[in-house]
Amino acid sequence: MEYRWRVMWVVALGTFMAPLDASVVNIALLSIIKDFKASLATGEWVILIYLLFISTLLLTYGRLGDLYGKKLVYVTGFVVFTVGSLLCGLSPTLGFLIGARVIQSLGAGMMMAMAPAIVTEVFPPQERGKALGINGMMVAAALAFGPSAGGFLTHFFGWRSVFFINLPIGLIGSILAFKIIKNDFTREKHSFDFLGAFLSFLGLGSLLILLTFFEKYGFTHPLMIGALVISILAFLLFLYTEKKVSEPMVDLGLFKNRDFSFSNLSAFLSYVALYQVVFLMPIYLQQLRHFTPEKAGMVMSVHPLLTMIVAPLSGSLSDKIGSKVLAPLGMTVMASGLFALSRLNSETTVGIIILSLMLIGLGSAIFQSPNNSTIMGSVPKNRLGTASGFLATMRNVGMVMGVAVAGAVFTGRRTYYLTYYLQNHYTKELATIKAFVLAFREAFLVGAFIALLSAAASLVRSRGRKEKLLQK
Repeated sequence: MEYRWRVMWVVALGTFMAPLDASVVNIALLSIIKDFKASLATGEWVILIYLLFISTLLLTYGRLGDLYGKKLVYVTGFVVFTVGSLLCGLSPTLGFLIGARVIQSLGAGMMMAMAPAIVTEVFPPQERGKALGINGMMVAAALAFGPSAGGFLTHFFGWRSVFFINLPIGLIGSILAFKIIKNDFTREKHSFDFLGAFLSFLGLGSLLILLTFFEKYGFTHPLMIGALVISILAFLLFLYTEKKVSEPMVDLGLFKNRDFSFSNLSAFLSYVALYQVVFLMPIYLQQLRHFTPEKAGMVMSVHPLLTMIVAPLSGSLSDKIGSKVLAPLGMTVMASGLFALSRLNSETTVGIIILSLMLIGLGSAIFQSPNNSTIMGSVPKNRLGTASGFLATMRNVGMVMGVAVAGAVFTGRRTYYLTYYLQNHYTKELATIKAFVLAFREAFLVGAFIALLSAAASLVRSRGRKEKLLQK
């Protein structure tokens, strides 16, 4: 097997593990809470802390990859993730488990930040889309199989097994990554922008806390006001710092490139739209339609399964024709899927639900690989880590923003409609159903609009038929 394909598959292994762990733990959470006799509010930090630390440090990992070698960061990530998984499985208390999840997230973030950069470096531009499509396929596979794998492991072997299963995979992956990936560290002297790293961590962390908890506390709560102020100040100071230092964390000059800046914006908006589906559809299926968790999980696996199949094909096609057509087409298809979901009600057939979700998966698959290829192909070789880390940050922040937007629109409008129908003498049961359907409709219409904004952003590209090739 050629070198680049051996690298592809060892990177794919890490790409599969990080999102898989997030999804399997979601399923195991109730068992964890029951075992430790903890509250749901406390137990949720097992999930939240993982997402927060991954999202806030991706930019830092990207820069470290550019300075000290992508192989070093990636292999370190594999090892740290495996050690964190062992500690999670051995956790004697919930507090210990939350701390171990921080360690696990540090490793997962390193792998997530480096994967696209390593793939882009070893594949020629004419195969970049195909390779990144396979990388996207592994993420989709993790999202598709994670819930069922988590349910199976938790049911038969207990919740600790969802962490212990990572140990043999992590050990094998660490060894293979160390042996296969060539060393790309150069001994040139560099200075790391510690202040920039701290400010980006502070700004992103405050923003994510704001997005995660504003629905619970409201914008007038001191915690939310404080998070907003800290986030704004941190980002302003970050921009000021990056203009002054000789070796910044993020080279702001990259944003002068339309391919880089607008493709990242498009990626961010695409995940905001996509995670409306991830958040709202399980609520619709289980609360309004009374599906069992198993049946709801099977229905929800439709769109990542389709993404898994189509993403490599879309990536290969983008290698031939570029992303100018494919990226906006994909987001337009996703917008149509979101519009179709907005028409669901309490009597919609399962077939219609599945077809609507298939549009979501198809649109996502058509969009992601070409768009990611454009981003990674628009930067010089010595900025691949930064570009990869920034893309991963856009993905994670977009996911959190998507849940926040969907939750705010759905909850707010459902409360409004429920009050309206009860005041107009509808029965509580009928008022509840109508309020749910109308709020659900409006939330997905907002999602469809965001998807169209993503399509519009993806049109602001280089005028050529194919994007610029990676600078050597």
